[in-house]
Amino acid sequence: MILCCGEALIDMLPRETATGEHAFAPYPGGAVFNTAVALGRLGAEAGFFSGISTDLFGRILDAGLAASQVDARLAVRNDRPTTLAFVTLENGQAQYAFYDENTAGRMLTPDDLPKLPDTVQALFFGGISLVAEPCGAAYETLMLGAAGDRVTMIDPNIRPGFITDEPRYRSRITAMLAAADIIKVSDEDLDWLGLRIDDLITQGSKLVCLTEGARGVRAFWPGGETFVAARPVEVVDTVGAGDTFNAGLLAGLARAGLLTQPALAALDAATITAALELGVRAAAVTVSRAGANPPWAHEL
Repeated sequence: MILCCGEALIDMLPRETATGEHAFAPYPGGAVFNTAVALGRLGAEAGFFSGISTDLFGRILDAGLAASQVDARLAVRNDRPTTLAFVTLENGQAQYAFYDENTAGRMLTPDDLPKLPDTVQALFFGGISLVAEPCGAAYETLMLGAAGDRVTMIDPNIRPGFITDEPRYRSRITAMLAAADIIKVSDEDLDWLGLRIDDLITQGSKLVCLTEGARGVRAFWPGGETFVAARPVEVVDTVGAGDTFNAGLLAGLARAGLLTQPALAALDAATITAALELGVRAAAVTVSRAGANPPWAHEL
C-alpha cells in the first residue's frame, strides 16, 4: 500500500443558483487527498492518513475516498469540524479563505500516529498540512520514523503566503527532504529553499523530479537524468495536476516493483522514464477537465 499522509478539506466553489443568487458548492479536495484519489483510480493499492471529521463534510471526504478505492481505515476520526476553503474569483484568479482553526485535520498530533501495518510499502507527504501545527509535527514525526525502512516521498509545494512560522517550517521541510527517497520540486520551491538538485541528490535522495510546467518534467538520480515532455492538451484548469503526477509516478514505480529501498537504489533511465510518462499522461487528463478530477486507469 502507498499511504498518503496529509490534508483533506472541502473546497467551497462559487456557483450561482437558478434564481441568480450567489452560492458555494462543496467539493472534496486537498493536495494529499487528491494524490490518494488519483492513486486509487490508477489501480494502485492506496491508503489515506489524516484527521477526518465525523461531520457532514467529513462524510463527503470519506465517500470520495471510498469511491476511488482508497483505504482510509488508518485515519483518525473525531467530531471536530472539517477544514473549509472558500474560493472566490478576482479577475479570473482564485482567492482562498481558509477556515481551519481547531479542525479534525489540523489538530492531529504525534500521539495520534498509528502503528503502520506491514502492508504499507511507501508513504507520501506534502501540501499545506506541513505548515500548520500540531498536524505538521505529526507528519514530520511519521515520516522521519518510517524513513529508511519504507520508501518515502515528499512534494513540499511551498506556498510562502501560508507560512506563519518560517524558521520552524524551514527546519521541518529541510529534515523531511533529507530523509526522503523521492522528491518532487519546482524551481520556485528550490529558490525558496536555497537548494539545488545536486544538494538533494548528495543528501541521499534516490530520485528527484523537477516539474517545468507546460514543458514537462525532468528527473535526476545518482546515475543520470532524463526528461519527459508534457502531453499537448486543451487546458481547462490546472487544479490537481501536480497531485495527479505524484500519483502516476508512484503508481508507475509500484507496477514495476520498485517501491523498495534496494530497487530505488538501482533505478535506471528506462524504468524512471516509464513511471514519469504515466504521471504525465495522468496529469494531462486532469488538466483537460474542470477541478481536481484524476483519471481512472481505463481512461489512459
